[in-house]
Amino acid sequence: MSDFGGSHTPDNLKDLWMTPSDIFTALDIEFGFYLDAAASHKSALCAHYLTEQDDALSTEWPANGAVWINPPYSDITPWVLKASGQCREILQPVVMLVPADSAVGWFSQALQSVDEVRFITDGRISFLRSDTGKPINGNNKGSLLFIWRPFIKPRCMFTTVKRDELKAIGQ
Repeated sequence: MSDFGGSHTPDNLKDLWMTPSDIFTALDIEFGFYLDAAASHKSALCAHYLTEQDDALSTEWPANGAVWINPPYSDITPWVLKASGQCREILQPVVMLVPADSAVGWFSQALQSVDEVRFITDGRISFLRSDTGKPINGNNKGSLLFIWRPFIKPRCMFTTVKRDELKAIGQ
């Protein structure tokens, strides 16, 4: 069950990419996020957030609303397991942004519990550097969203959304 290991990003930055606000805002309109579960004080996209020091993987998440996760890409598996369990526990949607790579173990793990796999098509997300806040072009993989929803039997449905549609909604 390997994780994504194809990054050429310097080690001190590879787990610190920030989600562009227009992409997040489009999804926030749909889900109404309460918690950013994998944030830093600089990168948090919700008023309520958990940092590395808060250790979101061993902390119970509040049940006040939907949860957003842009996890550290160096080790996605524990985030998939936590998101699945917390969705059932807090009875709120959990949305996770990850690389579009179906050949890794965490992808197969997510398929066991996720309600929707939403591929972001027609372009790659230009994430922001956490140290400068500037967009970085050249993302070597596309992206997808895992969406866990409570109260229904997970359907594991596959859908798509165009990157530029998300950006337009979020602007």
